[in-house]
Amino acid sequence: MIKVGLVSLGCAKNLIDSEIMVGHLQQAGMTMTPEAELADVLIINTCSFIDMAKKESVGAIHEAVDAREESKKRKRQKIIVAGCLSQRFREELPALMPEVDAFIGLDQITQVAPIIQNLVGVRDHEQENLVTKGPQYIPDYDTPRFRLTPKHFAYIKIAEGCNHPCSFCIIPKIRGRHRSRSQESIVKEARQLIESGVKEINLISQDTTYFGMDKWEEDRPKPTSGVDSSKGESLSTLIRELNAIPGDFWIRLLYTHPAHWSDDLIAAIAESPKVARYIDMPLQHISDNMLKLMRRETDSAHIRGLLKRIRAGIPGIAIRTTFIVGFPGETDADFQELVQFIEDEKFERAGVFNYSREEGTRADKMEGHLHHMTRKSRYEKAMLAIQRNIEHVNQDLLGKTLRVLVEEPGVARGEMDAPDIDTTVFVPKRLPAGQFAEVKIKDWRGYDLVA
Repeated sequence: MIKVGLVSLGCAKNLIDSEIMVGHLQQAGMTMTPEAELADVLIINTCSFIDMAKKESVGAIHEAVDAREESKKRKRQKIIVAGCLSQRFREELPALMPEVDAFIGLDQITQVAPIIQNLVGVRDHEQENLVTKGPQYIPDYDTPRFRLTPKHFAYIKIAEGCNHPCSFCIIPKIRGRHRSRSQESIVKEARQLIESGVKEINLISQDTTYFGMDKWEEDRPKPTSGVDSSKGESLSTLIRELNAIPGDFWIRLLYTHPAHWSDDLIAAIAESPKVARYIDMPLQHISDNMLKLMRRETDSAHIRGLLKRIRAGIPGIAIRTTFIVGFPGETDADFQELVQFIEDEKFERAGVFNYSREEGTRADKMEGHLHHMTRKSRYEKAMLAIQRNIEHVNQDLLGKTLRVLVEEPGVARGEMDAPDIDTTVFVPKRLPAGQFAEVKIKDWRGYDLVA
């Protein structure tokens, strides 16, 4: 029996790819082991979104190779590098990492079992580079998958790839163009998860608000004009279908884009009580100069107006966003406008990325790259503004009752907290894990609440 180890790095979208690989390996009769030294094959599912992620992925690969060289038990172990790093650098990696036995990309995750079978038992196996250009794969509701998340929450990938031209981002070149699953497939998967006891489904893709738009036969509307769900399947129609599934559970929206929000989407969320009063919408900046250089397909007026419409249309909504500071050409005035915007909007949840220069992106070739100390200073100032906002948000929650989902004894999340991203609510340890509970907030510590 072949034993396989897995190291999964990166975001939730990458985690689903890992879950699909494990599902196919188990279907083929292989055994998963958490102990790398016992594995006949070690898969490293990598990330390469930004420089920090690349370094983590390369470090994990070198660590595996070094451990194999130092251990007599692991001499015949095969190492497979999967995911975004191998997809992004499919031509360069084989020569740079001759110790790796095989490289696979996003289109090979369902073929991992026969790939492993061909590797195992061959002592002098030649390195294989199986990564194909321009991935096309998207999962279906019946795709073999073994969830690596706790039993009470799961991710559903509703689409793959991205059509946006953001000048700082390499994702479209890695994951290909946007391709939506069918609404029927997603609803079937959600039903299966909820029937198995899942209390929270998190909808993810590179841009969840673009769901269904790639399938429309008519010309797409301009990005700022919103989405008319009458044209076909959309995030609005999907939300309404998911909300109609029987059961007590949350639906959480992650990775939305401000260019594709519409009044119909706002209405769909407002009329769907199972949708958590939380949206994740990375805005990246607010200065028109920066939004244009970033090629964000929106402007400041659109963003400000959209935020007002969302807050007016969905009472009690918590908005989570992220910003990039230190982007090429960012002036002091651009940055000050961003800080003022953060302070004025008082986002319930927010984060900041220090601009990461990525080869292959438009921004890499732009003029006006800032000194790393300037970027660091702006990051720290923007984070201070966010921290001040969170302190006000937490102070306002004192004495209020919140519905939380208990993660483990003593630890829970509220509606405005996504898994592995946002803050923690510390609760009495007697509350059962994986269940909803009503708790009263009595204190807060930094970003976290105490109930």
